[in-house]
Amino acid sequence: MSLNNIDQFKKTLLPSKRVLILLPQNPEGDAISAGWSMYFFLENKNIRPTVAFDDPQNNQERYSFLPTPKNIKDNTLGSRDFIISFNTSYNKINNIRTEEKEKETRIYITPEQGNIDPRDFSFIPAKFKYDLVICLGSPNKESFGKIFEENPDIFYEVPVINIDNSNNNDSFGQINIVDMTSSSVCEMLFNIFNETMNKPLDEKIPKCLLTGIISATNSYQNKKTTPKSLQVSSDLMQSGVDQQEIIRHLYKTQPFNILKLWGRIMSKLKWQEDIKLVWSTVSIEDFVQSRSEPKDVPLIMEKIQDSYESGEIFLVLYNKSPNIFEGVLKFSNPELLKKINIFEDGENTGNLYKFKIKASKANIAEEIIIKKIEDFIKKI
Repeated sequence: MSLNNIDQFKKTLLPSKRVLILLPQNPEGDAISAGWSMYFFLENKNIRPTVAFDDPQNNQERYSFLPTPKNIKDNTLGSRDFIISFNTSYNKINNIRTEEKEKETRIYITPEQGNIDPRDFSFIPAKFKYDLVICLGSPNKESFGKIFEENPDIFYEVPVINIDNSNNNDSFGQINIVDMTSSSVCEMLFNIFNETMNKPLDEKIPKCLLTGIISATNSYQNKKTTPKSLQVSSDLMQSGVDQQEIIRHLYKTQPFNILKLWGRIMSKLKWQEDIKLVWSTVSIEDFVQSRSEPKDVPLIMEKIQDSYESGEIFLVLYNKSPNIFEGVLKFSNPELLKKINIFEDGENTGNLYKFKIKASKANIAEEIIIKKIEDFIKKI
């Protein structure tokens, strides 16, 4: 991370009054913690922040033990006004009033003289109400899901600062702070905040930052753990953050039904060496006996990936009805997620690819899916 980038960050942030913080769809712990940290950092600078992200998997719930921002949205709709402009060079307006109907709003305009010429009207989109957009932990604009789809213009009309530690980041911002050697975005923010703040960090920020680092490194057990991440964690703990409390919330207080489902999935785990595929199946009985639901599967995917670092593709297959199977795929390389399209009704949701398939038995569904994955891998 170059000092020049941090200088640009400070210079761009200085005049900003309202800042939009964007997180990827279905954000993981590092992105959520980074979002919260940035929110409180901006508040301390008397800037009005808003955090926005689409979270259909409700990943945010796992981090409810953290201090939570007050202004969180799941969309960016309503981020700008639209103006109806009337040229008054030849005919001034005496009065304007509105009337609400059942399915419409009417605007009544009283001209000073004669009739109104429709050519004097124009429709103008106003500027966005945000001075700056800060994107955290997002390799590309598409990773924001519906937020990008519903309001793509915001990325082109408002300055964007892109902060990420991914090795496949598209550098889509006007300012791109990308450090592939960092364990996490939260580790990067620790350095950025220290360069930017003239006083100690607010007590809320270190807890969020340390949570992000612990989440990204799987409590210092995966390959993202570096001497630098350990040093940053030590510095954060010296500010009074209770590391064991964070670990207890993240890893030791899982709901019993999630643990039971995880155990059932792990007992049936399979491995295919040639494509580095780790997969398992979940039956209707597994959901019933563990008192869990299909919506719990994405959390299990994260646990499987943390447990099998040699894996590159992760699959969980389950059936909600006798002849319809649903699958969830996750890749260690996010670039594959952008390219995969092996089922007609498949869709990317954040960092996962979800699909459905018709098959009479689970083993038949497995064969079809694995063959499609193999063909996909051969083509790329």
